[in-house]
Amino acid sequence: MVKVTFSLDEETVEQIRRAANRLGKAQSHIVREAVADYSARVDRLSERERLKLLGVLEDLGKAAPTRSARAVDEELGAIRTARRQGGRRSA
Repeated sequence: MVKVTFSLDEETVEQIRRAANRLGKAQSHIVREAVADYSARVDRLSERERLKLLGVLEDLGKAAPTRSARAVDEELGAIRTARRQGGRRSA
C-alpha cells in the first residue's frame, strides 16, 4: 500500500465515515472501492453523448448513397480477390 494525502470537504469525509460504519469496512477500503467504480465508468459515454452519436448514425442512414451498389460490389470483389491472393505478407 502507498500512503497518500488528499484534501476533502467535510461532507465527503462524513459520507465516507457513514459508508464505512454501515458496511463495517475501513474508510480506506471505501475510498478504494469508490475510485475503482468511478474509474470503470469514466470511459463510458454519458447519456447525452450516446444520444448524440445515435442521432449521427440515424442521419447517416437517411443520407443518399455517394456511390452505386454496383460500384460498392466491385470494390468488395476486388478486396476479396486481393485477400485470396495473399494480401499482405508478413515475415
